[in-house]
Amino acid sequence: MYEADEQQAVVLDGDPALQQPIIRQMVVQLRSMDSYGTYDTWSDARVLDPLVLTKARRRAIPVVGDPDETTLSRVKAYYNALAQMIERETGLLAVPMINISHEGFGRALILVGKLVALDKTLRDVHRFGFDSLDALVAEAEKQLAKAAGLVAAHRAVAEL
Repeated sequence: MYEADEQQAVVLDGDPALQQPIIRQMVVQLRSMDSYGTYDTWSDARVLDPLVLTKARRRAIPVVGDPDETTLSRVKAYYNALAQMIERETGLLAVPMINISHEGFGRALILVGKLVALDKTLRDVHRFGFDSLDALVAEAEKQLAKAAGLVAAHRAVAEL
């Protein structure tokens, strides 16, 4: 499994994407899941660097494989961050529910009340990542807009 080291870093400290709200929330979520304090001395860029999978990094990951705990924590951090952003946008509690098999297949849901605001099928979770931080931001904004639209359209269900 791929692990970023300092020589291979593609996310740099001065990257403007580091100031995006979803990226800030990703850092909060990833640091909160770090029970051993590994990220305490790491910069935000270094914490986020493994989420960026360049073509070379993708080639280094086998096509078939089981996700490790670190990768699963990144998936959970992403959907936790999305749920927090949905909460901020709608003013209603958003709860992520993630079910992933040991083979890396599953589903991520974000519930707002009784409403399923986001439903994403997960495949090949061991290869979870984005082409760049900008791609992460774009995907998150797309999902956030769709979820916020659903909550607005079905507010009565979301308030149950």
